Amino acid sequence: MLVQNFLERSAEAHPDKIALVCGSTRLTYSQIDEMSSALSASLVELGLKRHDRVAIFLDNSPEAAISIFAIAKCGATFVVLNPAMKSKKLGYILRDSGAAFIVTHGSKARVLIDILSDTPDLKCVIWAKKVPQAVDTASTVPCHVSWSEIVEAGAHEALLQRVKTIDVDLAAIIYTSGSTGKPKGVMSTHQNIYSAASSIIEYLENRESDVILNCLPLAFDYGLYQLLMTFLFGGTLVLERSFVYPAKVVQLLEKESVTGFPIVPTMAAMLLQMESLKALDFSALRYITNTAAALPVAHIKGLQELFPHVKIYSMYGLTECKRVSYLPPEELKRRPESVGIPIPNEEVYILNRNGEEVRPGEVGELVVRGANVMQGYWNAPEETAKVFRRGRYPGEVLLFTGDLFTRDEDGYLYFIARKDDLIKTKGERVSPREIEEVLSELQGVAEVAVIGVEDELLGQAIKAYIVPAAGAELSESSVKRHCMDNLEPFMVPKYVVFCPELPKTAAGKVDKRSLKAQHAAGNHQPVQREGNRLEYC
Repeated sequence: MLVQNFLERSAEAHPDKIALVCGSTRLTYSQIDEMSSALSASLVELGLKRHDRVAIFLDNSPEAAISIFAIAKCGATFVVLNPAMKSKKLGYILRDSGAAFIVTHGSKARVLIDILSDTPDLKCVIWAKKVPQAVDTASTVPCHVSWSEIVEAGAHEALLQRVKTIDVDLAAIIYTSGSTGKPKGVMSTHQNIYSAASSIIEYLENRESDVILNCLPLAFDYGLYQLLMTFLFGGTLVLERSFVYPAKVVQLLEKESVTGFPIVPTMAAMLLQMESLKALDFSALRYITNTAAALPVAHIKGLQELFPHVKIYSMYGLTECKRVSYLPPEELKRRPESVGIPIPNEEVYILNRNGEEVRPGEVGELVVRGANVMQGYWNAPEETAKVFRRGRYPGEVLLFTGDLFTRDEDGYLYFIARKDDLIKTKGERVSPREIEEVLSELQGVAEVAVIGVEDELLGQAIKAYIVPAAGAELSESSVKRHCMDNLEPFMVPKYVVFCPELPKTAAGKVDKRSLKAQHAAGNHQPVQREGNRLEYC
């Protein structure tokens, strides 16, 4: 099945059903199908060819959702970009992907205009709403078109009928942070996306009556798949720009009778501090999912108390295969530290350094096999060779995740650490997650991140960054005392830093790379400066 078929089949089965709610905008499946066809036909008319790449540089919005399916209908590849991206990274991705078109909004004009002279492959800019006055008519990009000019014109069926796509064609490139600091584009075919989406739908038991609330960026695969999956099973997606205003988001849970709510650990920490939740009716809510990083056991228990009737799915995944595992909700009490079992239609191995499968309880690298494993990194053969390796059969690809795991006798998986994140202190190898779990259990701790920092005596010393809950009274001595009571001596942090917020990636993960870099630069203490952003002094 092709990505555009997700929309087309639902539009045929439920033409008048509300497919997308975004602010005051409510669009049916037939409306989105018609608008995406109109945009698709216009893109072809403007010169877009099969296999071309099209960047989408928009906030979560109806235009972003429509563009994704329109690009798929053209036989082209969509590249959804973080809307907060700055000019330097935007320019790099446009050049690296060779994007021929970009769909953006006037509010992004200054970021884009700054790099237009250095994007030789870019032929056309589609401006949502209208072409901003700031666009220089002498721009090196020959074509600037407004959204209304082409979408309201209607579809040209003759143009669309000439487009041929098969399921091994490239549907999307999702850029993630690279180990070298440069973003890497993960290549996904239509088949990869359908395999991952249908597998997740199966274990979540999604149905047409589901209403999903997504406030994760569509540039993040977890957010993108909320759109793709909802349109595949014919539900309704409530699309929010972000979780910046949590009170507004939780009110939508009640107002829209939301049944599915995807979150990341940062959102869980904020939810658990909101007293206003107790006054709202969440009786429609059927499940909550978590990925990006493991939920601390303390947060799982808190969510269970807050939403006793709701199924909570603890999950693990990577952009390179979308999803690896999920923990069946009935297992949460028995194995709260586990990230579960492989998703349907997927197989995993845990291998030691010699490429041999380890026994239960032993630690090794997690390897993933299945149709959900993506094709590799765009324009990065050396990086691809490190992670994507030949499988058992011709053409099969295995994903070597770089993550250390163990499994129990029943086959349930347990995340230990990223290979690069293991802390080597006093001759011992320490998992940051184990310390983070213990610290999360301490009353008054809202969020925590643990890293290893260079130390002449210890090799690496353990450093804990803690965000206190509102009104909490914590001290370095109370934190260390709690650790000494619950951890082996070599696992007790040498340094404890309190901060108002942890730096985050666009996907909502704690940015440990940033913490390590700032420590190495001698900037040890995070402090609150402008708005919600962390800076260091």
